[in-house]
Amino acid sequence: MRAKKSLGQHFLVEESIAAKVANSIIDIQDVSHILEVGPGKGMLTKYLDQKERTLWLVETDKDMIPVLHHRFPHLKSQLIHANFLRWNLAAHFNEPLILIGNFPYNISSQIVFKMLENKALIPQMVGMFQKEVGKRIAAGHGSKTYGILSVLVQSFYEVEYLFDVAPGCFQPQPKVISGVIRVTRREKAIVAPHLERLLFQVVKLAFNQRRKMLRNSLKSILPSAFPTDHSMLTLRPEQITVEDFINLASEVWETQKISEE
Repeated sequence: MRAKKSLGQHFLVEESIAAKVANSIIDIQDVSHILEVGPGKGMLTKYLDQKERTLWLVETDKDMIPVLHHRFPHLKSQLIHANFLRWNLAAHFNEPLILIGNFPYNISSQIVFKMLENKALIPQMVGMFQKEVGKRIAAGHGSKTYGILSVLVQSFYEVEYLFDVAPGCFQPQPKVISGVIRVTRREKAIVAPHLERLLFQVVKLAFNQRRKMLRNSLKSILPSAFPTDHSMLTLRPEQITVEDFINLASEVWETQKISEE
């Protein structure tokens, strides 16, 4: 089976890396499901199948379905032929699950946003990304790679960049190095539920104009009563910590609430 460029497929062929990715899962109490996105030929699946959890597979490539049925006949009822990005995760699962996969480079960021949308269901994710994207998710403030993904993921999860994966571990070989990250949902939430939508809006507006000070990039959502001398408004987004973004969103929300009363 040849990889399809249209699906961004690069099949993992190195056994030791597949085992290492599978073993990067940290045991979480009361989580009995693993969901692998894009199992392809099943290299990673083979090692996940050894875990003492119910393994589910979501594969969008119809040509891979019979391959997976042949290799893992006992998983036939747990193999879903669907586009993960369009699939209603919450309609299928009412229990928490661990998300894992060798994610196609061309949709890896979208998979992360899908995880955030379903964070109540996903206490942990282990993913293979293009190294640049993995590093971006794990980046701290002050870094050139710190951005939207960094802040939004770290607002809800602890992020660890685990290891690099060389191009030779894939077939066909990608032109870039890959990297594996693990994100684990924070034990204690630092974002109040009522702030989530506003936080996403603040972060995206700030980094979409990352060269501007926040007073300019956020002017479309700042209430008229918001203090113009606020210390963060003279900063650029890469200078602000995750906690600062959350505090700023909270202050904007409070000001809006007072203005509406």
